[in-house]
Amino acid sequence: MTSEATLPATSASPTARQVWTRARGILLALVILLAAAVAIAAIRSDERHGDLDPRSADPYGSRAVAELLGDRGVSTRVVTTLAQARAAAGPDTTLLVAVPDLLTERQQSGLHSAFTDSDSRTVLVAPGPASLPRLAPGVTADAGTSFDTLLSPDCSLPAAQRAGDAETGDYRYTTTAADADECYASNGMPTLLRLPAASGGGDTVVIGSPDIFFNKRLDKQGNASLALQLLGSRPHLVWYLPSLSDTTATDSGSQSFFDLLPSGWLWGTLQLFIAGAVAALWRARRLGPLVPEKLPVAIRASETVEGRARLYRKANARDRAANALRSTTRTRLAPLVGVPVSQAHAPEALLPALSAHLHGDGQTLHTLLFGPPPSDDAALIALADQLDALEREVRRS
Repeated sequence: MTSEATLPATSASPTARQVWTRARGILLALVILLAAAVAIAAIRSDERHGDLDPRSADPYGSRAVAELLGDRGVSTRVVTTLAQARAAAGPDTTLLVAVPDLLTERQQSGLHSAFTDSDSRTVLVAPGPASLPRLAPGVTADAGTSFDTLLSPDCSLPAAQRAGDAETGDYRYTTTAADADECYASNGMPTLLRLPAASGGGDTVVIGSPDIFFNKRLDKQGNASLALQLLGSRPHLVWYLPSLSDTTATDSGSQSFFDLLPSGWLWGTLQLFIAGAVAALWRARRLGPLVPEKLPVAIRASETVEGRARLYRKANARDRAANALRSTTRTRLAPLVGVPVSQAHAPEALLPALSAHLHGDGQTLHTLLFGPPPSDDAALIALADQLDALEREVRRS
């Protein structure tokens, strides 16, 4: 038989080329997102390098205020450990704690005990709920931050009155201390507090924003005046920048690894995860039934028959092979004996017509065309030969 047939496509495992074709769009998107994240992180790291560091001339550094203090005879020394900060306690020293919330509870308690009754000044820059209970007892931070950056003093503190308007707005505070100076109020709540010590001439200054110490903001309004007065009341300034190398940070109350990561990296990771999930949904394939497609080439009918036969033999599916042979034979015999094709598979319609046409035994024809599956390969071959002989006989008669 040399006729040709066109068959529906069958499922097959995707090739490496197909996998690459499908995945290259996702990979390209991930590469672009990763490159963008690295670029943004690099740009932001350059902008925030030396944050609140008196040795840094970057926009968010504090070198300008340190040099202005030096011109007024105030020395500035940077320390990075709790031991160095505690050793600096004294009546001629001002201690600035750059990021109080990064200190562990043990460090906060140790720092507060060292400077209590030392007649020194402690300046806490933007402390939050994590540090106020130990560094400034009696002071609490409001849950909502100030929407006003530039504020007026509205208090009797001489340093605030001389400075005038300044950018102190961020954290807002409340205090139970009756003798505290409350300045630069936002919606009735101060953003700067001066808390006198219970005895001696020391005090603690709590300021809600670091803006007045930044190089880029020092020349705005009364920022420089306020910063110089808060930090220049004593001849020595100790600038405490908490460091991870400090061994006192490794206590049981220390922060976890994720607490130490900058918030920008956490948000960037979340954005990458969301982008990856959206890309996966975009490229996802719905699992469902196979959709037949016309093959681009014609396949010989004999090749199709051989292919199906090999599949049947591999699966020992003699019943399906026999059914296929009998069904095809019945379909071809029905028109030859005057039976509609729609009734070719009904024994009560096909068998009487065949018996009348061949004058043969109806029971033999029923076993041949509708009988049980063969028990072995030899019986299957014999069935195929008998069906072929029956079709030839019908065509000759």
